[in-house]
Amino acid sequence: MKPRILIVEDEPAIADNLQHALEGEGLDTLRSLTGGDVLSILADDRVDLILLDIGLPDISGFDLLREIRRVHTTPVIFLTARTAELDRVLGLEIGADDYVQKPFSPREVSARVKAVLRRVRPALVAAPSGDAFAVNASKKQITFRSQPLELSRYEYDILGTLIRRPGHVFSREELMQQVWEQPEMSLDRSVDAHIKNLRAKLRAIDPEVDPIVTHRRSGYSLREDL
Repeated sequence: MKPRILIVEDEPAIADNLQHALEGEGLDTLRSLTGGDVLSILADDRVDLILLDIGLPDISGFDLLREIRRVHTTPVIFLTARTAELDRVLGLEIGADDYVQKPFSPREVSARVKAVLRRVRPALVAAPSGDAFAVNASKKQITFRSQPLELSRYEYDILGTLIRRPGHVFSREELMQQVWEQPEMSLDRSVDAHIKNLRAKLRAIDPEVDPIVTHRRSGYSLREDL
């Protein structure tokens, strides 16, 4: 079952971009232009995470989050144009799980959504078990050909990202956004180095197969025929 994200944003262009980015990452989405419908949506539908604009036309995002927290523990990421540190601190203190400042990259928001889901509900973003790979998200363990892999944190997250979308070509930038907490502080060749280590560990188990495909000038993908 795909994680379902509720986008509460009154600017249609921003909501459209977020919806496109999230659904491109394999997530389901719901949308609301105002805060008034959020509690009824949460009562009637399964929602795994909320992207909540602070500056809604009918209610402050802060006040809405207080209402949500009276009943629900659903993770919330604030979207806001506010820059004051006090606003960020207040949002976190009343129960927000993260805080993204506008203008933002929809890809960055997607990465933050997945990071929060991995932290609070890891089973939601576990990769499906297949013949070649199996993922135990709660133990941070990946097996290949039924043999456990000894992986670093970055190796685990990179391989897990590839496994979740077999055949999808991830650019180095996408992998950095998905895996690194501060991708802007890392280099493209860091991804290449971790991919090299992953390949060596996979070959040690099955020398006849290279599950990771290099796409020249594009990035990496996981083979779909494993």
